Amino acid sequence: MSFAAPAALVLLLVVPLAAWGWLALNRVRAQRASAWATPALLPNMVFSPPRWRTTLPAALLLCGVALLLVGFARPQATVTVKNNNATLILVLDVSGSMTADDAPPSRIVQARFLAARFAHSVPNGYRVAVVTFSDHVAVVAPPTTDIGRVDRAINRTKAGPQGTALGEAIWHAVDVARAVPKANGKVPPAAIVLFSDGGATAGRVTEQQAMTKAHDSHVPVNVVALGTPNGVVKQQLKGGFTERIQVPLDAPTLQAYAHASNGRFFAGAAAVNVKAVDNALATRAGTKKKKVEVTAAAAGGGIAFIVFGAALSGLWFRRLV
Repeated sequence: MSFAAPAALVLLLVVPLAAWGWLALNRVRAQRASAWATPALLPNMVFSPPRWRTTLPAALLLCGVALLLVGFARPQATVTVKNNNATLILVLDVSGSMTADDAPPSRIVQARFLAARFAHSVPNGYRVAVVTFSDHVAVVAPPTTDIGRVDRAINRTKAGPQGTALGEAIWHAVDVARAVPKANGKVPPAAIVLFSDGGATAGRVTEQQAMTKAHDSHVPVNVVALGTPNGVVKQQLKGGFTERIQVPLDAPTLQAYAHASNGRFFAGAAAVNVKAVDNALATRAGTKKKKVEVTAAAAGGGIAFIVFGAALSGLWFRRLV
C-alpha cells in the first residue's frame, strides 16, 4: 500500500483526539449523574449497559473517520493485471484464386469477414496490422490500436489476377511484428493470422525460409485455410469464351506453416476459434504490476462504518455518541 498524498496522513491525529474527547465526555456524564444521587445507589436506580455496548458505536465511528481521512491521502494498491502490449497481424491472400466461390460467397469475402472478427476480438491496447499479398506484399495498415483504420483496410481488399507469394507474405509479416517499438527493452509478443488457400506460385522466399524465420522470431502463424480441392476460377477470354481454371486448396502447405511456427490450423471458416488465438497471445503477453487508486473504497468503507456506528448508538442510547 502506498499513498499519492502521504502528507494528508497527518490528519489521522484527529482520531486519538476524538477518542480522548469521547472518554472525557463520558466522565462528565458520570459526574452529572452522581450529582443527583449517591454513586453507590446508582446501580439500583438505572440500568447500566455492558461496557462493550457503550464502546462499540464510538469505535465504529472512529474507524469510519479514520478511513475517510486515509482517503484524503489517496491510497494506492499494487495489483496484477494483464499486459495489453501485443500485436496481431492479419495477412490476407488477394491472389486470383481467392475469387473462387467454393467458400460462399467467395474465398476473399470470407477472409475479410473473418479478419474483421479477429480485429474486433482483441483486448484494448493490442495493436493490429493488416498485410495483403498476391505476387507482391503490401502493408495496408501498420500496427495500430485504431480498429476503425483496420476495418477500412480490410474492407478495401480485393482479389486480382496475380499469383501467390506466400513465403514472402509470412517473411514481411514477421518483419512487421519485429518493427513494433520495444517495451521494457523487449519487442512485444506478436501472432500472425493468415487467410489463404495456399498454393505458392510467386516470390523469391521459399516456404522453408519463411517458416524458419517465423519460428526463430517466436511469431506463431495461425492459418485459416479457405476453399476446397474443387475450387474453380472463371476467366473471360476474347471472343466471349470463358476459361475455367482449377485452384484447389493447398492444405498441406498451410498446415506446415502452422505446425512449424507453433501456430494453429483451421480448416475453413467453421473451424475458426478466435478466442483460442487471443488467449494464446495473451498468455505470451503475460502480466504486469499496476498501481490502482483505492480512494473510493476507503471513503466508502469509512461512510459505512460511520452510518453503522451512528445507527447502533441511536438505537441503543437515543444519541449519536
